[in-house]
Amino acid sequence: MNRVLSSGWTRVRSVLPLRADLVAMGRRPRRDLLAGLTVAIVALPLALGFGISSGMGAEAGLATAVVAGALVAVFGGSGLQVSGPTGAMTVVLVPILHQHGASGVLMVGVLAGLLLMALALARAGKYMALVPAPVVEGFTIGIACVIGLQQIPTALGVPIPEGDKVIVVAWQALLDFLAHPQWWSIGIALGVAAIMLLGARWRPTLPFSLLAVAAVTVAVAVADLPVATIGQLPAGLPAPSLGFFDPAVLSSLAGPAVAVAALAALESLLSASVADGMSVNHRHDPDRELFGQGLANLVSPMFGGVPATGAIARTAVNVRSGATSRLASLAHAGILAAIIYAAAGLVAAIPLAALAGVLLATSVRMVEVGSVKAMVRSTRGDAIVLVLTAIATLALDLVQAVLLGLLVAGGLALRAIARDVRIDEMPIQHEDLSGDHTEQELALLAEHIVAYRLDGPLFFAAAHRFLLELSEVAAVSVVILRMSRITTIDASGALVLGDAIERLQRRGITVYVSGIRDGHHRPLHALGVIARLDEAGHVFHTTPDAIAAAREHLHTSGVLPVLTR
Repeated sequence: MNRVLSSGWTRVRSVLPLRADLVAMGRRPRRDLLAGLTVAIVALPLALGFGISSGMGAEAGLATAVVAGALVAVFGGSGLQVSGPTGAMTVVLVPILHQHGASGVLMVGVLAGLLLMALALARAGKYMALVPAPVVEGFTIGIACVIGLQQIPTALGVPIPEGDKVIVVAWQALLDFLAHPQWWSIGIALGVAAIMLLGARWRPTLPFSLLAVAAVTVAVAVADLPVATIGQLPAGLPAPSLGFFDPAVLSSLAGPAVAVAALAALESLLSASVADGMSVNHRHDPDRELFGQGLANLVSPMFGGVPATGAIARTAVNVRSGATSRLASLAHAGILAAIIYAAAGLVAAIPLAALAGVLLATSVRMVEVGSVKAMVRSTRGDAIVLVLTAIATLALDLVQAVLLGLLVAGGLALRAIARDVRIDEMPIQHEDLSGDHTEQELALLAEHIVAYRLDGPLFFAAAHRFLLELSEVAAVSVVILRMSRITTIDASGALVLGDAIERLQRRGITVYVSGIRDGHHRPLHALGVIARLDEAGHVFHTTPDAIAAAREHLHTSGVLPVLTR
């Protein structure tokens, strides 16, 4: 009992903040605070936009950026990660909002937080790195398309049509726009998007998103243009509450909670890996990152926030701005909190079309064209997985898309591995035989004994091909199967091996086996594949021993004459 408690406490302690994190925050505070200010300027329009896109409102996006951003900064596994509402999470939340309402979204966030913390304590963080790159790239492309399509109604200045499928909603919004054009809204959205995209090429370090939104907000206010704005925001965060939690609907929210937790884990660890690649000596702890994201998603809904993840764009800005510790992301959350309390009235005047333009530009910048081209050109399998995952992300929900991509990638990988299985005929050489033998003896043995070396994994994906090749052995008296180079063998492979041996024996061919690895005895004996061979003394450690036994068998049975010198 004490050992179990000690092990449990060790795991809990492994995901808690370290003293070294606090020391690092005091090394370069000025540099980190400046980086935090830069990230907050970039994050403000994104937090507002993603909150509105999720259907929960701008205040929900801001609350998420503040609460989740601060908690992940302290408890997360990356010292450079910036967390908050993201486009990918928005895509998942919209159908949940339609089906279960705002309280359902908040409950899903709490459940997802608990799942993420459980994954952290189970040390599952390292397994997220096993997701293939084409799946991640295709997923990102699909998410970018969904985010862009979600902005079409707001950019066109029309009410958001009813519907769950983003393509259908965007098409209906276009029809509504053509019936009653609203040119000011589409001009604002496209203008903000153009300023962001062109400005990023000209001066990547400047926060063109905030500059464009501020300029448009002032222009709309001065000209009194007829466009929708964010509207009145509460001056501050609401008091924490669990009034939304309803145990009666837990079972219906289990599936969405798993989807949100899986997406949060995948996107957060991917973002942390990007931060590692952009820095020199920084490395994140995947389990601590899952714990920090879980705690953030557990607490954020209590303040009206939506589920959060690590944000790749904001994390990249943080690193490029010179952040060296958690103080930068913590400062970003603090600055956003100050804006909520001190400038809620100014934020309320921001046109919705301007935020739609910010998200349109963000969706375009999510896709790395060079990386996509390189991956498509690498192998046909990678191209198939990438395209299929992107289409599935657009047509299905995100978790189904990732699972489909993983299944296809896994199938193609198994196919490639199965092709590596080889059955090579090995000639009988002098060194394979004990003692000295004449060329006449070798010739006689070669006529009656054939040795096959099996290379690679013998498992279900390669078993059928193996059976066909081994069953086509020419008419000989003895077949020796050299198994020392089989890397793995499963139940399917063992059964097929036994079937092949039986087929050879029915043709009157005596079978010997050599070089079975220690780890391969268990499936072969458990399924009775070599029991009779073992009883007959036809299983050997080395190939020369098997050849010597085969030679003795041929002489004893009268197939070969006893040669004398």
